[in-house]
Amino acid sequence: MIAQPYHLYVERKDASKNMARFYAMSIEPNLFGEACLTRRWGRIGTSGQMKTHQFEKEQDAVDLFLDLLRQKLRRGYRAIGYVA
Repeated sequence: MIAQPYHLYVERKDASKNMARFYAMSIEPNLFGEACLTRRWGRIGTSGQMKTHQFEKEQDAVDLFLDLLRQKLRRGYRAIGYVA
């Protein structure tokens, strides 16, 4: 069971480079109760690509979530708001 919700949506835009990217992550339980980190990324306005990671322990999923968040913020992504 996930202790608290983890959802993130960030964007990076640069008109001079014709760049408009998004990156979304969430941690949710799967049918077996394992923590799953789902990531989506791509150009804003498209469905983009998706990858799912499964973890036996929620803390491992949270650690990867926070590492990816730090990485995206360093690359210039900025939080836009909550996406369900």
